[in-house]
Amino acid sequence: MHSNYQLKAMDNPVIILGAKNLGIVALEIFQSHKIDVYCFLDDDEKLHGTEINFVSVLGSTDDDGFLKLIGKKCEAFVATDDNKLRKKLVEMLIERRKVMPTNAIHAEAFLSSHLAMGHGNLIDAKAILNAGVKIGNHNIIRAGAILDYNAQIADFVQIGTGSIVGDNVTIEEGVFVGAGATIVSGVKVGKNARIGAGSVVVQNVEAGETLFGNPAQKVKV
Repeated sequence: MHSNYQLKAMDNPVIILGAKNLGIVALEIFQSHKIDVYCFLDDDEKLHGTEINFVSVLGSTDDDGFLKLIGKKCEAFVATDDNKLRKKLVEMLIERRKVMPTNAIHAEAFLSSHLAMGHGNLIDAKAILNAGVKIGNHNIIRAGAILDYNAQIADFVQIGTGSIVGDNVTIEEGVFVGAGATIVSGVKVGKNARIGAGSVVVQNVEAGETLFGNPAQKVKV
């Protein structure tokens, strides 16, 4: 984990793996920094040969003809909110190209100069990450989400649009936080837990639990 997270004018363009919803968000983020996107790769053959905002979908995510560019002439970003697929694609990039995905950080996000961040994170417009935040790898922080000071976010976490993660909150790997949820200061959310949209979490959440409501209560799924 490192603190040199800010996107700068990359020498290399980016290949985005995933051409659906999150891929379009990622494209707009890179374009907000005037970073070139070389192409999309997506396993849906119906998309091959199409264009999204003038960027072509050229092949599948395992197409060696394009993957061989990654790490040499291109960076890569994995754009899917399906964690199982996201992990598979990240592992493929590490195994076949010996690279980690780049971060996609919107130009209109606010990131403190006193935070630490890993690789492959997407941080959308108007998100706020305050001082002391630590964020791992391959997380999705949606538009307008707030991570207050000293919040700790592991890997493969998704924080929904407009959610508030209070100071000193710990969120473990694979957690999903729905849009507009609030996690109050000091709470710990266990691995692979799910927090429903609009919920207010006032106590610790065990691994694998699903909570919903205000105050959030455990629900059976």
